[in-house]
Amino acid sequence: MRAPEEQDYPLELNVTPMLDVVFSILTFFIMSTLFLTRSEGLPLNLPQAATAKSQQQTRIAVSIQPDGQVALNRKPIQLEQLETGVRTLVQANQQPVVVIHADEKVGHGQVVAVMDQVRKIDGVKMAIATKKK
Repeated sequence: MRAPEEQDYPLELNVTPMLDVVFSILTFFIMSTLFLTRSEGLPLNLPQAATAKSQQQTRIAVSIQPDGQVALNRKPIQLEQLETGVRTLVQANQQPVVVIHADEKVGHGQVVAVMDQVRKIDGVKMAIATKKK
């Protein structure tokens, strides 16, 4: 019971803690969705193809940057060492698929040179990465 001289203050609802919780949850979901995409090669501008299909058994990625630099699973490598680098990775995989991620500005000769190095290895399937239109 209240004394007659006490004032009746209106109830207040403080929403600041609720906003903190909402923004914390939002930040968690944003950060967790960033890790849901699987990037195998270096970030490149891939050419587009209407008949592009997703490869499920991809394990080995060869990237060719616009300046001609070659990378094997995101690690820079010389073109002459590409065959031995892929061979060491093939031993761990039963039926590997080597996906060539070539920037659309890369010359045709550079892509053919990389394909020639990969083609020297028996039992390796090859694919070229594209973006779907």
